[in-house]
Amino acid sequence: MIKILFICHGNICRSTMAEYVMKYLVAREGLSDSFYIDSAAVSREEIGNPPHPGTRRKLKEMGIPCGDHRARQMRREEYEQFDYLIGMDSWNIRNMNRILKNNDPEGKVYKLLDFTERCGEDIADPWYTDNFDATYADVKEGCEALLSECLRKLTSEHKTEAF
Repeated sequence: MIKILFICHGNICRSTMAEYVMKYLVAREGLSDSFYIDSAAVSREEIGNPPHPGTRRKLKEMGIPCGDHRARQMRREEYEQFDYLIGMDSWNIRNMNRILKNNDPEGKVYKLLDFTERCGEDIADPWYTDNFDATYADVKEGCEALLSECLRKLTSEHKTEAF
């Protein structure tokens, strides 16, 4: 099973959007049983709050179900529990590393766009930009590329098991 944790500042916009986009893409491939996908925040500002109305609206517009998510803060022990810890921007990565206190020895920390040709770029926070369309486009691009990476990993593991 591949375990992915998406992280942003408050866990009500970008990371929540990425969680539900990825769950949708995985379900569409019939692979929900092969993935565990969650999201969290680096801050405590929005803990317990539902997804931002703009996130809900955009996901609904795209036909992607948005569950009864409540914002939560990422925990240090989640480094051991997840295969991928995916931040949305450079500030998220900095704050993730502060929480983890481990300098990422297993190479699990990435920005979502690191899996695309736009490696290193940030996904803008729609809390400030109010542009949920642009954020969705970036999240979708990143999630599709991450899913391709995960499928390559699953395929190579199955080939190894066959021998």
